Amino acid sequence: MTDTHETNLPIEENGKIEETKTPETAPASTSEETVPSEAPTEVTETVETPQEEAPEKVEETPEKTSTEEAPAANSKLTKEDILAKLTELVNAPVENSRNEVESLKQAFYKIHRAEVDEMKKAFLEGGGEEKDFHAPDDETEIKIKELLGIYKEKRAALHAEEEQVKAANYALKLQLIERMKGLTESQDDFNKLYQEFKEIQQRWKEVKLVPQEHANELWKNYQIYSERFYDIIKINNQFRDYDFKKNLELKTALCEAVEKLENEPDVVSAFHQLQKLHQQWREIGPVARELREELWTRFKTASTVINKRHQEHFEGLKAKEQENLEAKTALCEQIENIDYSLLKTFRDWEEKNKEVIGLQEKWKTIGFAPKKYNVKIFERFRSACDVYFSKKSEFYKGIKEDMEKNLQQKIALCERAEELKDSTDWKDTTDKMIALQKEWKTIGSVARKHSDAVWKRFITACDYFFEQKNKNVSSQKSVELTNLAAKKALIEKINALDESLEYDEALATLKEYMSEWNGIGFVPFREKDKIYKEYHEAVDKQFDRLKVDQNDRKMQTFRSNLNDMASGEKGKGKLYGEREKLMRTYDRMKNELQTYENNIGFLNISSKGGGGLVKEMERKIEKLKEDMALIIKKIDAIDENL
Repeated sequence: MTDTHETNLPIEENGKIEETKTPETAPASTSEETVPSEAPTEVTETVETPQEEAPEKVEETPEKTSTEEAPAANSKLTKEDILAKLTELVNAPVENSRNEVESLKQAFYKIHRAEVDEMKKAFLEGGGEEKDFHAPDDETEIKIKELLGIYKEKRAALHAEEEQVKAANYALKLQLIERMKGLTESQDDFNKLYQEFKEIQQRWKEVKLVPQEHANELWKNYQIYSERFYDIIKINNQFRDYDFKKNLELKTALCEAVEKLENEPDVVSAFHQLQKLHQQWREIGPVARELREELWTRFKTASTVINKRHQEHFEGLKAKEQENLEAKTALCEQIENIDYSLLKTFRDWEEKNKEVIGLQEKWKTIGFAPKKYNVKIFERFRSACDVYFSKKSEFYKGIKEDMEKNLQQKIALCERAEELKDSTDWKDTTDKMIALQKEWKTIGSVARKHSDAVWKRFITACDYFFEQKNKNVSSQKSVELTNLAAKKALIEKINALDESLEYDEALATLKEYMSEWNGIGFVPFREKDKIYKEYHEAVDKQFDRLKVDQNDRKMQTFRSNLNDMASGEKGKGKLYGEREKLMRTYDRMKNELQTYENNIGFLNISSKGGGGLVKEMERKIEKLKEDMALIIKKIDAIDENL
């Protein structure tokens, strides 16, 4: 980067202001200083003072060649030669032929008069009288006069054109004087004003002829405003040394700022900051001539370090971009290689959908690929995803009709539940509500956009009925307080379980306590969480001491949770919701179990590693069966509470 050219007023090497000569005697001169191409360039010019112009004359000055040489040459021509030469001059441009034409005219009439004098002399010698002499018409003279008439018309037209040019030049010089006047009153940057001043000077020289009556007035006004501008030059030169000092401080500070950027950890940020500092450098004016190269070298050297770090940074990014391209290509291949023939159920598509969504999320975590391939690899990935989602859409459209039927059946159940929710026949209506909830579970799934809304509508009607039923229990509060006291007493009994009892006896006793807990009804709502926590802490403590099987422990805990869940105004609705959730889990496990049992038949035990896979598969099958058995027990427990 190099500094911009900066034009300043002339100074001598000792820093003194150069004396400006008066317009009458000052010669025009321009000096330029050359500095190294990479360093800031600042040109110092000596102001060129306008030369004094003499008033312009309208009269034309005869050309020497025409006035001195032509008469002698033309005196030897014949009339026919003169006619031919005059014809040539009249047909040519007339700007510089006036004297030649006049010379030819004089030469012709000299010959013509000589011929007339000879004819007159012969007439008189023959006895004629002078008063009776008439010279015959000369055809050549007639043609000469015609040519001179044409020439005169051309000269008149040329003169008129010159007058128009002079008028235009007069108007232009008035404009230049106005511009000069504007310079003396302007507050713009002096370098800019000085360049315009030089332009006005040059243009003034280029504009020549003006009407004679305005010549002196134009020249005087031009001189007045030129001298005023020179006065401004003298004032401006006095401030230049101050500007040099100020600019030196600013540019030194910029050098220090660039040098500090070497320690900036963010390479890109450092590079952008460097660009701003370079812009500031360009906006600062010049410094003293002897300091320019040294200061620029310091600034440039520090800048080179930052630029090199920036270049190395982006070379590292290019390598990373290549790695990103390879990673994105692998994602494209994963989606492109999906075997759609294996996706036959909702579960298959949901699992595959999670996988594709995961690949899309992973894509977002990978940075840019090389610019040359970035758009192409993205289009490839998007195309593969579009194919997947298109096929998924086709699958879902195929079962849309079944879902719509299921939706209508569930809406019908909602309407029946809403008809029953205000009934006060608590026992009969409770049975009907339970029957509706069981029927709900037999209906298949509906579209996701309707699932939550229709379920909320159904469970709201059910909850409302059971809430009204619970409110109708007259002695609810006193019973809950009695239950609370009973549960507290039972917790004390659990905590005080005799540690000397045998394992079987202790476990049987603990189960009796837990069964007794499950038989105790609801407690006040605000005490529910607290008493439940105390109960579980006591039970878990005994389970840990007796090392009870996890499944058994889970079942016992679940029963306690059911009692807790059933409490409150929406207890029944929660139980139904929990039951439906368990049923969905059971169906999912059942499908998994079937898949494992089908797959285990394909494994070759005799192959290398086959035996290990079979054992692993059998372990998973046993685990699923255990979990399914536990879920059945939980569902039965919920049915008991319902």
